[in-house]
Amino acid sequence: MIDSPSELRDDTPDEAPAPTHQVGVGPWEGPLPEGEHWDPELLAHGDTRNVVDEYRYWTHDAIVADLDTRRHPFHVAIENWQHDFNIGTVVRTANAFMAKEVHIIGRRRWNRRGAMVTDRYQHIRNHPTVEDFVEWARSENLHIIGIDNFPDSVPLETYELPENCVLVFGQEGPGLSPEVHAAADATLSIAQFGSTRSINAGSAAAIAMHGWIRRHVFGQKVN
Repeated sequence: MIDSPSELRDDTPDEAPAPTHQVGVGPWEGPLPEGEHWDPELLAHGDTRNVVDEYRYWTHDAIVADLDTRRHPFHVAIENWQHDFNIGTVVRTANAFMAKEVHIIGRRRWNRRGAMVTDRYQHIRNHPTVEDFVEWARSENLHIIGIDNFPDSVPLETYELPENCVLVFGQEGPGLSPEVHAAADATLSIAQFGSTRSINAGSAAAIAMHGWIRRHVFGQKVN
């Protein structure tokens, strides 16, 4: 069963400051549109949510239902043993690329600051242990693809990402746990050319997800 975002996120008051300028759109002008997907309150008072224009004035449930008809088959997972601040960013990016689900492995609560409310539109599931996560992934016939710089990692840039997979990211600092590393069908590294040892999990997740999009949405094969 998919957990509701409110049950998984950290409820501490850490939202980003509200913008001082008007965003979104004001009240609907002209005859009111017909259809159950329209939100009467938003039509009357305006819609300042962080949604694309296509979903302006729609109810939250209608937006989620429409997204559910078009989500991509890849999943994203991130380990959460140390209250990682990258999780919100990963959720936001997963929403942008329409991942089917985001999986939080470990601690149930996570810091939502970087999600920018996108967690309301993204299915999120909690797995208390790596074993629970791996059992679920195998039951769904998903390839477990770890993203980290291990000696046995192969370059993301030259790897044919499978269509049905779950991309797994570790904590900032320690990276993927040994348990996830051992369970992964493959572990991929991201090419780096500077002096830093690694990039943060939020950036790595965005690169890996876009790699899946390039391969399976735009049909770009790796060399």
